[in-house]
Amino acid sequence: MTASSPPTILIVPGLRDHVEDHWQTILSRKLPKARVVPPLERDKLNCAARVEALDQALASIAGPVVLVSHSAGVMMTVHWAQHHQRDIQGALLAAPPDFETPLPDGYPALDVLREHGWLPTPRTRLPFPSIVAASTNDPLASIEKVTQLASDWGSRLVDVGAVGHLNPASGYGEWPRASGFIRELS
Repeated sequence: MTASSPPTILIVPGLRDHVEDHWQTILSRKLPKARVVPPLERDKLNCAARVEALDQALASIAGPVVLVSHSAGVMMTVHWAQHHQRDIQGALLAAPPDFETPLPDGYPALDVLREHGWLPTPRTRLPFPSIVAASTNDPLASIEKVTQLASDWGSRLVDVGAVGHLNPASGYGEWPRASGFIRELS
């Protein structure tokens, strides 16, 4: 790739979509070629609708793309990769949740996730380079589970420490390490 064609960074938010003080939102404002998968107006919990929104966002981008996914956005990305083909330069997969284990209060129950198409979690190797940024104390997934997912997906696992779910509730607005991972994938 030439220096004149940097990749477009496509932000893939989780189920809470665009949180103003989230690191993805902050990052999208700083990067010159960043786009964000738009939030759904309805069917917000529907995995197929979210995957379709990701596919439509990708269809509107010409040239190389690096995906930057967080939480359920990671699951959208891996579901998308199972059924769609497009050259993706790389993907940062931050804090993937374990949708196969009951989540804490305030999150969808397993039967709701299954009903809306999130389960089973895709385990196939991703057709593009990827980095899984894993927290050692994420309330939505054990480090052991995330390690196994990263292995199944063929991703490079990076232990980013005890950062909770890497969201504002865990004390993360800006997350400077994301830029380094994006550079590595670009």
